[in-house]
Amino acid sequence: MKSGPAAFILWLLCLVGLCGLHRIYLGRFWTGLLWLFTFGLLGIGQLIDLFLLPSMIRQANLERRVDMMEGGRLR
Repeated sequence: MKSGPAAFILWLLCLVGLCGLHRIYLGRFWTGLLWLFTFGLLGIGQLIDLFLLPSMIRQANLERRVDMMEGGRLR
């Protein structure tokens, strides 16, 4: 399960120039790299992600649950 506080802490690292780590943590590797190399799409994407982060966390956790159910590890 992905942690909400951990994702928000990674989001805050944009203040020191490490944008996109929250996206990589949530399984969005390619957009995370895009954010990293463009400083969060010049800060605009980073700001938008502040509001989208709760739904991105829910989606990552839901995808993990579905993968576990398809693999037969959950009933």
